[in-house]
Amino acid sequence: MGETLLAYKVFDRNVERYDAWYLRHEEIFKCEAKLLRSLKLRGEGLSIGVGTGILDVEAGVRIGIDPSINMLKLARKRGVETILSVGERLPFRSGIFDYVLMSVTLCFLTAPKPVLKEAYRVLKAEGEIAVCFIPRDSAWGEAYMEKARRGHPFYKHARFYTLEEVKRLLEECSFKVTTVKGTLSYPPNVKPKIEEPAEDVEGKGFICVKAVKV
Repeated sequence: MGETLLAYKVFDRNVERYDAWYLRHEEIFKCEAKLLRSLKLRGEGLSIGVGTGILDVEAGVRIGIDPSINMLKLARKRGVETILSVGERLPFRSGIFDYVLMSVTLCFLTAPKPVLKEAYRVLKAEGEIAVCFIPRDSAWGEAYMEKARRGHPFYKHARFYTLEEVKRLLEECSFKVTTVKGTLSYPPNVKPKIEEPAEDVEGKGFICVKAVKV
């Protein structure tokens, strides 16, 4: 398990703190949830790094894996069928899922390519993957990297990516990018507001990239 989510033990010990962030920041949660729903992921899906499932269920995810057993306990309460596992070794046969979701998972992976290749393996022909992340070159990414430098228990383990880096990773793992959408057009130091997802992702603090298996 240690080879995948760098901070999974930290998440395991801080489940309530993680979940409470979304509950305290309702406007931000609703923005991100709107974005996930706008991706229109259909069929049987798998969430890699499902965590507590608080965001993933908004995309319709029914099955999720994570190395944190305490996170999975909360996800199960939200109706997710949970499996204790890691993204590098998915416990599923090949070609069975219509889509894979990785919501704020990429930044906590030691090496993303093995996980993306496993996602590719378990997807059906022309199945889709959606990778949602906080861009390094956004105001939100900069704020979280500053928190990491100050020793934040979650973010100090994170590696943040730009949109171009995420697209390149997907293409190198045999996916073709089809959709890019973003939200959180405002910086983290202003009063949050609920907004609609946009295809213009310049400066957005939360971006989802959808790609198809080719």
